[in-house]
Amino acid sequence: MTSEAREKAALAAAAAPVLARLTTSEKNEALLTAADALITGADEIIKANHEDLARGEQMGTSASLLDRLALNRERIAAIAEGLRQIVELPDPVGEILETIDRPNGLHIVKQRVPLGVIGIIYEARPNVTVDAAGLCLKTGNAVVLRGGSSALASNRKIVELIHQALEKTAVPKEALQLIEDPDRSSVDEMLKLNGLLDVIIPRGGSSLIQHVVQNATVPVIETGAGICHTYLDRTADPEMAKAIAINAKAQRPSVCNSMETLLVNVEFAASHLPELGESFSQAGVELRGCERTRKLLPDIKAATEQDYATEYNDYILNVKVVDGLQEAISHIAKFGTKHSECIVTESASNADRFLLEVDAAAVYHNASTRFTDGFEFGFGAEIGISTQKLHARGPMGLPALTSTKYKITGSGQIRE
Repeated sequence: MTSEAREKAALAAAAAPVLARLTTSEKNEALLTAADALITGADEIIKANHEDLARGEQMGTSASLLDRLALNRERIAAIAEGLRQIVELPDPVGEILETIDRPNGLHIVKQRVPLGVIGIIYEARPNVTVDAAGLCLKTGNAVVLRGGSSALASNRKIVELIHQALEKTAVPKEALQLIEDPDRSSVDEMLKLNGLLDVIIPRGGSSLIQHVVQNATVPVIETGAGICHTYLDRTADPEMAKAIAINAKAQRPSVCNSMETLLVNVEFAASHLPELGESFSQAGVELRGCERTRKLLPDIKAATEQDYATEYNDYILNVKVVDGLQEAISHIAKFGTKHSECIVTESASNADRFLLEVDAAAVYHNASTRFTDGFEFGFGAEIGISTQKLHARGPMGLPALTSTKYKITGSGQIRE
């Protein structure tokens, strides 16, 4: 018997060529129709969401995760507005990237095309269901979604409403598929659907991402895990350093671009770390430090090697005093996840060296790592933040969901 994952991936693959030839206006009309359907069906979505929330409470799900799962009219309106914003973004499909006219008369055009069929594996955030569907459909990609079991009822209702909307448009509803099997085996099968899925994008915690990366035979775009650092150099402006460090940790600690370790030059630390520690305390941040840090902040816990390797996504921060730029760069190389790294300094040469040598998707000079985001970069929306180097890196806007194709026109040429 054919599994649900394979069956739905096959349906998506069959719909992909139809979707790929649609015009921008046809795709935009479908997204606007879907947005309207979500608003009209808000009560149905909320009812389904209540099932997920009740099940989550019974299973002892944390309050923060329940909040990420919860939907109400305001959140549904925001999700629908997200689709309308995608409509306003330029469609990258069909863009001519390069033209070449060869001496033998061949005319070569390099053009953006959809990736094909994208599999997205994510956790308990129903808004990702709509965001991912919208971004994929806008770029002419069919999509197979596998959300977390904790949001199953919500995701099922959302996809049902979008399917009903798509039936009124040129976009085939089969281009959007949701795998409803909650068993982990459905994820593992998706990872092996070569020939049906062209790429898989995992969105979630480090354990999910690493499971996908280590077990997939389908190509993977690795996203998300963020052990981000901020280095306060000897010449850092104290007020700027404090503002950036507090923002990077405390503005929204649950996201992947928040800071997990603060590296402080030994000279800067001697003058400014006690005051900075007090500012973190006032912001509700628990500090853990190295031996030199604890001499200046004696009331904090000791930081371990495991702490430096942990993505807290919480009001917890490691602080390490370093001798200088080289030690900071070496620490980042050992513990970073190639996401976002920052230096605060008034030294142009130190800034240049940091930006050149630190291996990360986004490197900052005198600005918070919290800006690593598709919207903040001016992309309008993102499917995730890639921490790898092939195909896409950093916040992935619509162009990152495309590949390229060479179209060659001749007049009977043959190769000698």
